[in-house]
Amino acid sequence: MTAFPIVPVILSGGSGTRLWPMSRPELPKQFLSLTSTQTMLQLTAARARGRGFAAPIIVANAAHAEEVEGQLASIGLTPQALVLEPTGRNTAPAIALAALAASHPEDALLVMPSDHVIADVPAFHAAIDAALPLVNDGWLVTFGIEPDAPEIGYGWIQTGDEIVPGVHRVARFVEKPPLDRAEAMLAAGGHSWNGGIFLFRADMYLGALASYAPEILHAAQQAMAAATRDGTRVTPQAEAFAASPSDSIDYAVMEKAERVAVVPVSMGWSDVGSWDALHAISERDEDENTQGGEVIMLDSRNCLIRSDRVRIAVVGVSDLVVVASGDDVLIVPRGRSQEVKKLLDAMKR
Repeated sequence: MTAFPIVPVILSGGSGTRLWPMSRPELPKQFLSLTSTQTMLQLTAARARGRGFAAPIIVANAAHAEEVEGQLASIGLTPQALVLEPTGRNTAPAIALAALAASHPEDALLVMPSDHVIADVPAFHAAIDAALPLVNDGWLVTFGIEPDAPEIGYGWIQTGDEIVPGVHRVARFVEKPPLDRAEAMLAAGGHSWNGGIFLFRADMYLGALASYAPEILHAAQQAMAAATRDGTRVTPQAEAFAASPSDSIDYAVMEKAERVAVVPVSMGWSDVGSWDALHAISERDEDENTQGGEVIMLDSRNCLIRSDRVRIAVVGVSDLVVVASGDDVLIVPRGRSQEVKKLLDAMKR
């Protein structure tokens, strides 16, 4: 482990559109119980607890402050800081706020989205342990998900030479590819999905921002210098933070920095980016159905049916996603649940 504890940094700024109608801007998917009795946020916090982990730093939408505090309190966890973004500026500025909020510049920050699934937590911990020697030496490390399909919805990482056992230099980052390129990378091996999980020292990340994205660093520093504090809540100054460019950590830092490494790992990861993805990782009955809430199903196969209030009864259907929440009902064929965003755009129009 490091001389300083590993500080989990949980990014909880998601707006909640891909799992509509249950996930909404006022209660996005990280606050929902989708894969267990615990919420996605609670599961994320729990997998980085004990064994040398410090209390987490949470970066969240200011509107969700009470929800974050309540959900963490219910599992007996108090964050060392709850950084409340006055506006969303993407992951690079959000992580900058967390790095500035860390107690020590040498703290190793384990950056995780709040709404991903990791089924094999011991494999995740082993990957962290493999990365730590390089992190202590100043490397920026990402965790590459071992691919099992030619996925076009994720960025990919090409692994380079092995530096220490299990850890490789990043050869290059690949944008979300067309299908033929994804198939070629899967067949060739030596490529991972970019899961958006990182490990690096706070000072190394801030130093990389100084070199490659100084405007982001300056805005974050100004916003934190003028932040208001109330207990563990930290609210960066809104005008200063809004001046930051909106950019992801991949574009702003990881694709430009020199010492960037990847740990390929198979750990039962999913970003639960659609109802189809949730169906794939959920327990299913003998007819390959998964359901939640008050649902009655007869003679139906390969369906996901969920409700948080009304009763849903289906007979003789197959390959459907049916989700009811409040006054809204979504019905879409399996395989097309990624098109929920199109529905939301149509409703706005």
